Amino acid sequence: MKDKDLVIFHRDTVEFVTVAAEFCGFLERAGEQKRRDFVDTALKLLPLLYLKASMLPPCEPLGMAEPETFVDEVAYEAVRLAVAAVMADGDDYLDVFVEDMRYSDTPIRKTVSEDLADIYQDVKDFVSVYRLGFDETMHDALAICEEHFATYWGQVLVNTMRALHEVKYNHPADEDAGDEDWKMEDDV
Repeated sequence: MKDKDLVIFHRDTVEFVTVAAEFCGFLERAGEQKRRDFVDTALKLLPLLYLKASMLPPCEPLGMAEPETFVDEVAYEAVRLAVAAVMADGDDYLDVFVEDMRYSDTPIRKTVSEDLADIYQDVKDFVSVYRLGFDETMHDALAICEEHFATYWGQVLVNTMRALHEVKYNHPADEDAGDEDWKMEDDV
């Protein structure tokens, strides 16, 4: 087996692919969920996605060609709009870990929906290439996903978790009719 084969079929890579596929499916079904369930699941999936991405074996691109992308603007917007609808008034948050913050006197407004759609785009492109089963493109897609995790979406993920944590534990009233203080219900 070649080195590239060891990386793309490494146990940690396969586990990342599994969690990544679950994450993508979860976001694709966001519109079917109540905010409470969405936030609860996101707060379980996101740390797992982060953990599995951080455990990926080092991978350098082979440089054959840029792997195909699968998430177009329509798919991206569908995920973003579905998450925005579910999150409602809990979608916006202030972010201090944005590069633009260095030059601003005011906090930067971010949205959970856009952050999750950004992560989705990278992760879904990777999973889609991986499913094609061509070793070289799988390898390069893995290298790109790792690089984007380190330089962009890893930080976005942890910032989004902070915002989701705020919604779960500091906004006791959910927009779902009939729900009481749902943070307490989950703790029982």
